[in-house]
Amino acid sequence: MLDSSENRKVYEGILLQINEIVQRDNLRVGDKLPSERELSDQLGVGRSSVREALRALELLGLIETRRGEGTFLKNYRHNRFIDILGYFLLRDAKTKKDLIEMRKILELDAVRLACRRAAAKHFEEMERILAASWERLAKGEIPTEEDYLFHRVICRSSRNSVLHRIWAPLVEYSESARSSSLSREGRAKTALEEHEQILEAIRSGDEEAAAERMRLHLENSKL
Repeated sequence: MLDSSENRKVYEGILLQINEIVQRDNLRVGDKLPSERELSDQLGVGRSSVREALRALELLGLIETRRGEGTFLKNYRHNRFIDILGYFLLRDAKTKKDLIEMRKILELDAVRLACRRAAAKHFEEMERILAASWERLAKGEIPTEEDYLFHRVICRSSRNSVLHRIWAPLVEYSESARSSSLSREGRAKTALEEHEQILEAIRSGDEEAAAERMRLHLENSKL
């Protein structure tokens, strides 16, 4: 284990550089990372330091090591680390309130930008998600995942990568609140109708209407 302050700096630097490699090579979930030896050579650090960094990423559920195959990127949303971390962070009522407030700020800005920047592919994706949501609702299921995906498309259609990167973990931390909200009697159906109204406003490019509909949607969702 790396104990000294100097070792921690090396360790943190390696994590950042691995992230740069992922971005540079446009690696996606399921893609293979360079080997320990390759990373050691590329980064100019010892293999033991690389091994510690990879171990940390594996504990976080961001990568997985397959014996005899190598190390691969994982979808972080498929593990429970975010839920566990969120539990500890959100035990404080003030933190919960601040998180919800920040999400509202981001979503209102995102929907305004979406009115200016959303492309046909974004509208098509939102329509597919809404269709899947109605199908799940018809089966008596709560479309919690589709709810997340709909809001994510709006953030992505803002074409502001920083906004999206800040928004994503906020929504992950509030997953239990979203699930609870959608489980209220009749709420899932009303939420889908609100999604449709938001999509209509974005498609028409009406920023004020889109922002107002998003504001009401988030208030009705108790978010």
